[in-house]
Amino acid sequence: MRWSLTDAPKGTLKALRAYVEDESYASSAGLDGLRFKTWRAHKGEWFEDNYVFVSDEARAAFQDSFEPKAASAGASRVIGSAPILIEACEIIGVVRGAAGFRSSSHFEHGNKDD
Repeated sequence: MRWSLTDAPKGTLKALRAYVEDESYASSAGLDGLRFKTWRAHKGEWFEDNYVFVSDEARAAFQDSFEPKAASAGASRVIGSAPILIEACEIIGVVRGAAGFRSSSHFEHGNKDD
């Protein structure tokens, strides 16, 4: 799912980083049927939650439960608006690279300023 950051107030990306680290990471770790989730952002443009579930049925169950409350979800509260896109997709493949996989609530990034 994707939220627009084009009209988000200054400091929103920094607040989203804190939200992921302090709240969303832990709640996502216990989500039934979830294989993994990534949070992506492009400063001033968009923020995304990307979920990969064990099955289409697990994904559909999550989506059905999430959509009615999307406007009040954690990221929506931080950004100040509902997601602009919630869509299912087919995962064609996943590979773990030579550097391995690291599960973490945060990663170092070049510019911590919002």
